[in-house]
Amino acid sequence: MAETIIRFGIIGCAEIARKLSRAVALAPNATVTAIGSRSLDKASLFASANNLPPDAKIYGSYEAVLDDPDVDAVYVPLPTGLHVRWAILAAQKKKHLLLEKPVALSAAEFDTIIEACESNGVQFMDGTMWMHHPRTAKMREFLSDKQHFGELKSLHSCFTFAADHDFLENDIRVKPDLDAHGALGDAGWYCIRSVLWAADYELPKTILALRGPVFNEVGVIMSCGASLYWEDGKVATFHCSFLSNLTMDMTAVGTKGTLHLHDFVVPFQEKEASFSAGSELAFNELATAWVPQPSKHTIGTDLPQEALMVREFARLVENIKVKGLKPEKKWPTISRKTQLVLDAVKASIERGFEPVEVGK
Repeated sequence: MAETIIRFGIIGCAEIARKLSRAVALAPNATVTAIGSRSLDKASLFASANNLPPDAKIYGSYEAVLDDPDVDAVYVPLPTGLHVRWAILAAQKKKHLLLEKPVALSAAEFDTIIEACESNGVQFMDGTMWMHHPRTAKMREFLSDKQHFGELKSLHSCFTFAADHDFLENDIRVKPDLDAHGALGDAGWYCIRSVLWAADYELPKTILALRGPVFNEVGVIMSCGASLYWEDGKVATFHCSFLSNLTMDMTAVGTKGTLHLHDFVVPFQEKEASFSAGSELAFNELATAWVPQPSKHTIGTDLPQEALMVREFARLVENIKVKGLKPEKKWPTISRKTQLVLDAVKASIERGFEPVEVGK
């Protein structure tokens, strides 16, 4: 039986929406049906510049997209400060919701979004694309292998990029009224997610923000980091920044094995991605070399990770729309845990780098 084509509406013409519209075009079970902006001209320019289908509807408001009966799901790349309003309205209009990260300004705010989704029977997923790459599933196999990886002991994650002057002055991610979390909400979201993913989504007990965060002149975080502590002794650290060279490293260390990768957010290449793994690593007799050496694992994919995300989201929407199934709770649960850790990091910074217990 052929897959049902899920019809997407996009509200907002942010730069990331270009990537998502391409992903929808590549996904075999999705299409862009509508694009909406606060300006009809801007929506028209987006449609032509990004090769949207010729029959895609072009609207000069977000509301028009949500009111369109031909739209099954919406992608919302709006600034975080606008998420509550538009995500809740989308849910109330029975539109399944693919929401950019960070999902909200706080976990309490996110809870209102999820309540709207649950009460209206709509699927929620956030836009953390690397979660959907086949490499991620292959790495999970290694971390779950007690014989070769053992028990997770520590995790280290880093996502930085050197933003240019225009970004640091004008991007929504440096504006307190639009994306008040700054680098913590943008790059830091990926770091926090990687930590939770490696820990199989077990929340840490305590968060301690690292000293020395950098703020811009209006108080938005440009660079920061934190340590995370679990009751069983696991520890993790992460660093995120708009002010350092592009780096996307993640290292998970177990009692018997180690996993490394250097491009966890966006793979070096679109059609394949690699990681290195080693078990029971040691030195040779004179400690001049490693024996054995970590092995490299390369995983190919026919679709880029963002298209795989769209395909999975559309499949879940089809399950609801055609098969009468309930929305999958896995994705909002993961989003909420990520937001809880983000909230605790920010609280630790605001409290003078005191330890903060993670909320529930």
